[in-house]
Amino acid sequence: MRQFMQAQGIAAFIVPSTDPHSGEYVPAHWESRKWISGFTGSAGTAVITLQQCGLWTDSRYFLQAEEQLADTGFKLFKDRLPETPSIAEWLGRILQKNDKIGIDGWVNTVSEVEILQKKLFAHGLEVVSVTDPFETIWEDRPSIPQNKPFILPTEFAGKSCRDKLIEIRQALRQNHADGILLSALDEIAWTLNLRGDDVHCNPVFVSYLLVTEHEAALYILPEKLHEKTRKYLADNDICTYNYTEITRDLSRYSGATLLLPDPTNFCLFQTASTCMNVIRRPSPVSLLKAIKNDTEIAGFHAAMKRDGAAMVKFLKWLKEAVKDGKETELTVDRKLQEIRAEQAFYKGISFDTIAGYQPHGAIVHYEATEATALPLKPEGFLLLDSGAQYLDGTTDITRTIVLGPVTEEQKTDYTLVLKGFIALSMAEFPHGTCGTQLDVLARQYMWKAGINYGHGTGHGVGHFLNVHEGPHQVRMNHVPAILLPGMTLTNEPGIYKTGRYGIRTENTMLTVESRQTEFGNFYKFEPLTLCPIDKEAIRTEMLTLEEKEWLNNYHSQVYTQLSPLLDNSEKEWLKQATDKL
Repeated sequence: MRQFMQAQGIAAFIVPSTDPHSGEYVPAHWESRKWISGFTGSAGTAVITLQQCGLWTDSRYFLQAEEQLADTGFKLFKDRLPETPSIAEWLGRILQKNDKIGIDGWVNTVSEVEILQKKLFAHGLEVVSVTDPFETIWEDRPSIPQNKPFILPTEFAGKSCRDKLIEIRQALRQNHADGILLSALDEIAWTLNLRGDDVHCNPVFVSYLLVTEHEAALYILPEKLHEKTRKYLADNDICTYNYTEITRDLSRYSGATLLLPDPTNFCLFQTASTCMNVIRRPSPVSLLKAIKNDTEIAGFHAAMKRDGAAMVKFLKWLKEAVKDGKETELTVDRKLQEIRAEQAFYKGISFDTIAGYQPHGAIVHYEATEATALPLKPEGFLLLDSGAQYLDGTTDITRTIVLGPVTEEQKTDYTLVLKGFIALSMAEFPHGTCGTQLDVLARQYMWKAGINYGHGTGHGVGHFLNVHEGPHQVRMNHVPAILLPGMTLTNEPGIYKTGRYGIRTENTMLTVESRQTEFGNFYKFEPLTLCPIDKEAIRTEMLTLEEKEWLNNYHSQVYTQLSPLLDNSEKEWLKQATDKL
């Protein structure tokens, strides 16, 4: 890398975690930051200078990064802490004025580059886009995925590709744009009713989609298309071109205006802005996709029932199996995947399972390996965050499972998390409310105890798509997207005590209409996830009557919905697990 930098005349090179499509999870071909640093978390930025190197990541990965960066030469910078310098500040301290900072414009969004340019300019530094260094320095680099996408029938999607294109074109007219370039892979998959397996756990495929008033063009490697898929695209009046031709065709674009969402990469933005008027606005497809139609909602309910039944079978097995002392964080992960795979429409996991026993539960995005997997003992907590992809929906659930005796401190923390979880579950709010305005509901009881957590409280969930979906979120920092009926949302507060234990409880919820008053429309949340919440660690004296009533009603619903899918012994176990407090 440093030989490349010297040849390019740059004093530093910045390596983000993303790909040309701004993906949170990316194909192996673009896992350059992981390859050069050894840090495997999904979020982080590596910076290499001619003498030093650093890696910035957020609180979800502090413990993991400390372990993985040991003895690599990379210094860990804990992002968003007051004492941590930004990348620009750090480079401003150690480099000389007029030094050049290199980036690969294909894997940095235009908004990120503009912010970086402004911050580095204040330190007398210049940002330059250079060729991808990993094309030459990464030997045996994985190729761009060659997997073939497949058609998602309308019986699962609920709306045809043609109808979706009509909605997108209506949005273009409202935005006074002649066309839009979609580069977010989940937006392309949703629009076309196609799914793929180019990205681990995310059923998407590498491509671009250019939609104008009269044409839609899919840019994809030609070898990725079956004849059946080609015919389907042609029947929907979608032209296909080689993935590598997107820059050439953008430069020939015949329209006067093109809408480019902020996640568009810098190279494509540069190409477009030289030959047309570019409109920088959020993608209308993001919102269209986030509001689930009736078929998608019915699919979510059906998928959650099957997934809940799988979770009950697993929990019943685990409570007994742990007594034998033969299970580890890895074996329980495999067992859960095995049970889920027996369910109808199962297509795989929706993210790598987090199975953290006791101290590992405090590592927010922990992933067990053969080297790190702890044996489970009949005591303490197992934090289990998992999910699955089904043709009719995507699941995401966390349960903190009591394996045996726990301390009074653990019980108190467990109940604080539960109180925040219930508070957000019971929220009722007027039209125009964004997730940031609700975030405090989940944190209020922890804050009174001097406790907080560093991750967001909730995110959208795709319909047989990415498990993390925007534009809405529930988190402390401001996210302006308002919550609307039809949006899915997770509810996942937690407490993490380094080296000791972690606790998180998570359901996926659906935003629904509540009532209309003289003050406008009000919304609330309906639970989609169906799975008992372990009652053994609850300090019932800390719960109000209203909180107990909510939990009892939820557990009643869990039993009613799941018991028909279980055998007699599983029903009996579930009956006890969902008995009233």
